[in-house]
Amino acid sequence: MTAVTTRPRRHDPARRDRIIDACLDVVAERGVAGTTHRRVAAAADVPLGSMTYHFAGMDDLLREAFGRFAQQAAAQFERRMAEAPDRDAAVRAVVRLITLDVFATQRDLVLSHELYTLAARDPAFRTLTNDWMRRSRDALARHFDPATCRVLDAFIEGMTIHRALDTEPHDDVDVLAAVRRLTGA
Repeated sequence: MTAVTTRPRRHDPARRDRIIDACLDVVAERGVAGTTHRRVAAAADVPLGSMTYHFAGMDDLLREAFGRFAQQAAAQFERRMAEAPDRDAAVRAVVRLITLDVFATQRDLVLSHELYTLAARDPAFRTLTNDWMRRSRDALARHFDPATCRVLDAFIEGMTIHRALDTEPHDDVDVLAAVRRLTGA
């Protein structure tokens, strides 16, 4: 009789989180269209079977990954606005969000645009973008009225996209002047 030896199960409590982080890395490098279970598993250094163990499918994984990305971006936005003790500081905080935070890296820019594209095509992903916008407006509401919050939120998105994609350099003084106009500061 041959003894059956079984390998001990590898305890890896961080595996799911590693997969989610690796998914974001793969999306940043290859786009959503180039993101596969195989590529994510390789980037996370996990067996391919872990993908289906932890996630119902690629949409489930993408929702988790983009949810994490949006959560982190919204938290940074909230921290920046919470640090502002008054309206003038809030105006400067909005400028710093635009000039330093929102697309701080090329990776952030690509991930944001990949999420926007998914949300434009698939309403299920709009819950992520809508939650992100709501949190941004709530953070702005510490210092500004609701109508100003909506305009500022749209301006922050638009201006950061223009600054990230334009081939000409931008002057932060222009951003400050625009935010002051929008807020009546």
